[in-house]
Amino acid sequence: MKLKSFFISIFILTVFGAEAQQAPANWQHLDQTKDGFPGLRTEKAYEGPLRGKTGKPVIVAVLDSGVDPNHEDLRDVMWTNPGEIPGNGIDDDGNGYIDDVHGWSFLGGKDGKNVGSDNLEVVRLYRTFHARFQNTDPAKVSSADKKDYDKYKEYEGVIAEKRAYAEKNIELYGSIVEAFEALAQTFDKDLFEVTQEDISKIKSNKPTITRATRVALSIMSDGQNFGEIKRDLDEYYQHVYAEYHYHYNLDFNPRSIIGDNYDNVNERYYGNNDVQGPDAQHGTHVAGIIGAVRNNNIGMDGVADNVRIMSVRTVPDGDEHDKDVANAILYAVENGASIINMSFGKGASPHKATVDKAVRFAAKNDVLLVHAAGNDGKENTDDNNFPNRRFAKKGLFGPKYADNWIEVGAINWAGGENLAADFSNYSSKNVDVFAPGVDILSAVPDNGYRKFPGTSMAAPMVAGAAAVIRSHFPDLTAAQVKDIIMRSVAPQPGKTTLPGGEELVPFSKLSVSGGTLDLDAAIRLAQETKGKKKAGSTSASAKAGATTGEKKPGVVRP
Repeated sequence: MKLKSFFISIFILTVFGAEAQQAPANWQHLDQTKDGFPGLRTEKAYEGPLRGKTGKPVIVAVLDSGVDPNHEDLRDVMWTNPGEIPGNGIDDDGNGYIDDVHGWSFLGGKDGKNVGSDNLEVVRLYRTFHARFQNTDPAKVSSADKKDYDKYKEYEGVIAEKRAYAEKNIELYGSIVEAFEALAQTFDKDLFEVTQEDISKIKSNKPTITRATRVALSIMSDGQNFGEIKRDLDEYYQHVYAEYHYHYNLDFNPRSIIGDNYDNVNERYYGNNDVQGPDAQHGTHVAGIIGAVRNNNIGMDGVADNVRIMSVRTVPDGDEHDKDVANAILYAVENGASIINMSFGKGASPHKATVDKAVRFAAKNDVLLVHAAGNDGKENTDDNNFPNRRFAKKGLFGPKYADNWIEVGAINWAGGENLAADFSNYSSKNVDVFAPGVDILSAVPDNGYRKFPGTSMAAPMVAGAAAVIRSHFPDLTAAQVKDIIMRSVAPQPGKTTLPGGEELVPFSKLSVSGGTLDLDAAIRLAQETKGKKKAGSTSASAKAGATTGEKKPGVVRP
């Protein structure tokens, strides 16, 4: 998933009119029966079965755009590598990564430079095909090459169409952004404090300001804030700009910044220790949902109360690379994570076998993988959304699947026929559970807080819940934790609008579990579940602590 693609939802909701009614800022923690919002019943879990209990610290790796490690609501819960001396330029713990104090970035170079924007996978695949077919006579394509050649021409058309559309959007929204900027310059106050009355008083003979005034007043009449409108317009413009100049640009390839041998998918040790990177908004938001400090009267509360956030920078503004995803999983497992959150995805995976190997490695080391189902409003299959739990290599009796993988769709606080978020992907076979994913307040860099929508926000709800379970019931395996989450869901007996369509369907048909995440019920079920780990054994995370240097005891090497 392109990191700025979730700005599209924000832009549409804000600029073209969101609902005037708003949910409480903490709706994801509330109780449907008591509070009227389909949250996780987080507070009920802490006030009930977890009351007075303290669990063991659990490391959750956030594979994302980066995390602000100095955020006021996250700095106290960031994973810190005790085997590493910060800033000395030495790999003190011998794990192959220099100064990895809070995690690692596979999107940076040794010189400190970082990849910000990148291509989409369709562009990378087109380049590969182009090298083979650029001088090929269509009439002479062999039957063996026909399928690849057809893909080559298909991708060529997609790229040309998308780039042309982005170019038009740059012109269209560029003029709107310019108009709003001109209007903003007329105020000498914080734009988030500008009122409709302030805008109504603006008198100008400049067409751009007159236009922006008319549009702003219309949008603000539905309850939107001027500062938010301008910010979201700016971000949407940045998104369409990136689509033209980076995502679909065949002449743009930032991989040289990293300096790795990209063709060597087995290469492990590249990148740098900048876990924040140039744009950590998405990753910081995800990290906050999982583990922002609870009950500190600052910002918002995360789901988990005894968690350590490991930042593994993996996802640029564009599509992630399979090689980086695999290495990020390996790094997280080797350095003690027992849960890995992956709020990203794409439509093709040219090196899926490499990612599968890392997923198997995580499974062998009892690590739970939590993945966002995607925001395309479509049904997920085994071959249209990656990474996924189906292994590319089939077994003797057919496809094989990872049992340490949980796929998450998003629900809306509005409930009823709008319970399933209209953008959320779904599947009765390939999406496991739904969790809150609309208007989710969480941390953003520089001590900020914002509301975002997306399955990217729903997945960390589940990762946080899994962390609570693993903290208080460390004898449970990753597969058991997944099973508990699935069997303890809150059933939703009514019908909901099918995401991406208008048809009303039973909510229970949109996922394997048929319900929504319920932390309180999950904790109560965990209390009744006997762990499968042998006496005295612990997960890789517990044995590693925060990291102890060298090869971690108990970690099965890939």
